[in-house]
Amino acid sequence: MNAPVKTPEGGLLALVEAVRAEAAQEPDPVHVGEAKKETQIIAIYGKGGIGKSFTLANLSHMMAQQGKRVLLIGCDPKSDTTSLLFGGRACPTIIETSSRKKAAGEDVQIGDVCFKRGGVFAMELGGPEVGRGCGGRGIIHGFELLEKLGFHDWGFDYVLLDFLGDVVCGGFGLPIARDMCQKVIVVGSNDLQSLYVANNVCSAVDYFRKLGGNVGVAGMVINKDDGTGEAQEFAKAVGIPVLASIPANDDIRKKSANYQIVGYPGGEWGSLFAELAENVAVAQPQRPNPLTQDMLLGLFSASDTGGNVVLEPASQADMRGGIVIERPSLEVVYDEI
Repeated sequence: MNAPVKTPEGGLLALVEAVRAEAAQEPDPVHVGEAKKETQIIAIYGKGGIGKSFTLANLSHMMAQQGKRVLLIGCDPKSDTTSLLFGGRACPTIIETSSRKKAAGEDVQIGDVCFKRGGVFAMELGGPEVGRGCGGRGIIHGFELLEKLGFHDWGFDYVLLDFLGDVVCGGFGLPIARDMCQKVIVVGSNDLQSLYVANNVCSAVDYFRKLGGNVGVAGMVINKDDGTGEAQEFAKAVGIPVLASIPANDDIRKKSANYQIVGYPGGEWGSLFAELAENVAVAQPQRPNPLTQDMLLGLFSASDTGGNVVLEPASQADMRGGIVIERPSLEVVYDEI
C-alpha cells in the first residue's frame, strides 16, 4: 500500500474548505436545447408488462415509415422487445450469440445479432439464465460488444433502448448514470405500481443530475389509458409532458396479442403513433421533480390504495406474545476490594 500523504495542518484545512465549497455548489441546470449529437439515443423505462415493447415496436415502425433510420435495442432480460416487430419470432440475443461464437473460436458479426423489418433495425441484448448471473452485467457486456461492432459509426437518426424500469440493478441504469443517452421516456398507466416505477426512474435521473449528469426525462407515454387521469396528474406533478395517451382499446389489445403492428401510416391508429413520433423527436430533456411515497399515494383515492392506513408502532409486549419479563441489567458490578 502507498504511504499516506502528509499534509501540513494549514494545507489540510485549505483542502477541507475547498471540498466543502465544491460540495455546496448547485449542479448546472438541465440541458434544454437541441440535442448536440446527430443520433438521438433515447432510453425507455417502465414497469414490466406495462407495454414498453408494444409502444417501441409501433413507434420505431412509424419512424421508419417516415423515412428515419431507426435502431431498436431490447435491453430487457426477457428478450421480448423485438417479438412484436418480428411477428412473434425470437431473434438470437447478443449474449447467447457471443457465448456460442466464443466457444467456437469465432467473432460475432453484425448479421448474427441485428435483423431488420419494415425499415427498422433491431436486436436483443438478452440476459443470463435464471439464477445463473447478473442481468446488469449482461447489459454491460452487450454494450461493450456493440461498441466493438461499430455502434458509434452507424449513423442512425434514432436509437431506442428498451429497459426494464422496476429493477434497480446498476446495469439497468447505465444510460442514465453514464450519459449514454440524451433523454429518457417513461411508460406508465393509471395504476400505482407503474407510476411507482416511473417515479423511481425520475428519482434516478434527478440523482445523477446532482452528480453532474446530463440526461433528462423527455416525457411520459400513458399506455392502456382508461381515462381515470392518475398518470396525467403524475406527469404534471413531476414536471414532464405527456407524449401520447394510448387508449385501453380492445382492438389494440387483440392485435398486440397477435403480434400485429398498428403504428403504420393510414391505419386506424396511425395518427396516434405519428404524433408520438413527432413528440419524441422534439421533446426536450427535463429535470423531473420526483414525488415522495405519500405524494404518489395522494394521486389515488385512499380507498383504492389503502392510503388512509395509520402506522401503529409495535411494542415489546406485542413482540413477546403479550408477556414482558423485566430482566436485570447486564452491567457488570464488581465487589468492593
